[in-house]
Amino acid sequence: MEMTGSRALPMSQQIVWDALNNAEILKACIPGCEKFELTEPNTYAVGTAIKIGPVAARFNGRVLLTDIVAPTSYQLQFDAQGGVAGFGKGSSRVELKPAGSGCELHYTVNSTVGGKIAQLGQRLIDGAAKSLAEDFFRRFEEELQARHPAAATASPAPAAAPTAANGGLPGWAWAAIAAAVVLGLVLLT
Repeated sequence: MEMTGSRALPMSQQIVWDALNNAEILKACIPGCEKFELTEPNTYAVGTAIKIGPVAARFNGRVLLTDIVAPTSYQLQFDAQGGVAGFGKGSSRVELKPAGSGCELHYTVNSTVGGKIAQLGQRLIDGAAKSLAEDFFRRFEEELQARHPAAATASPAPAAAPTAANGGLPGWAWAAIAAAVVLGLVLLT
């Protein structure tokens, strides 16, 4: 699966960068995330529970940040196991660019899934991916505004819809699943 997307955020690039590198914030914003813990430099252990259609499972895995260019971009490598429900692995690139009084988050995702999740219908997976991405960004923006109310001076532009070559979950969700997003973000949408 390959997916790209972007999201306008009403915060400075530095505030968004700091939030994208804060395990506590990511854990609070990734739907179903139960664990997002730094285990060694730039490596996180992640655990999440998700349900897509008839398939519900807990996924455990890891996320590794590489190619870090603060406060602009990084690459995420992720892998997760969910027992008989399946697995997810892949990579995602997250990039922030100044935009007006805020910034714009861009992401690309390449991932592979297997097991029962991969057997679900494409329409069901695409709907779940869109829902998870919107839920992540709603939570992420709410968290940013709660932590930085004075910085939220402008409303973000509408999100660009994610595009997927082969459908599936957004990268941030597999990052969340695989070690478990997000955003990113989804992976962020």
